[in-house]
Amino acid sequence: MPVYVMLSKLTEGGADTIKLRPERIREVDSEMERWGIKVLHQYAVLGEYDFVNIVEAPDNLAIAKASVELGSRGSVHIETLPAIPIEEFMEAVK
Repeated sequence: MPVYVMLSKLTEGGADTIKLRPERIREVDSEMERWGIKVLHQYAVLGEYDFVNIVEAPDNLAIAKASVELGSRGSVHIETLPAIPIEEFMEAVK
């Protein structure tokens, strides 16, 4: 299944929600699983983004739909990047 890197930046409202209910993070993970997206790794980070998630999704359309759904709530801005396993990349550039 394709792998994607999701970079997330909380809005002010999103930060308020996480402060009051940090378990909301796991609730969103469960929602994504219902959409067919599996969270492989999840990190809170310092800097331009607040979270980095490594996820598997069936295809670009599934991850795009999830990004739009989550972003439409007004609590987070998401940038999604397709990730190519390094072995596949090396083979492709030969």
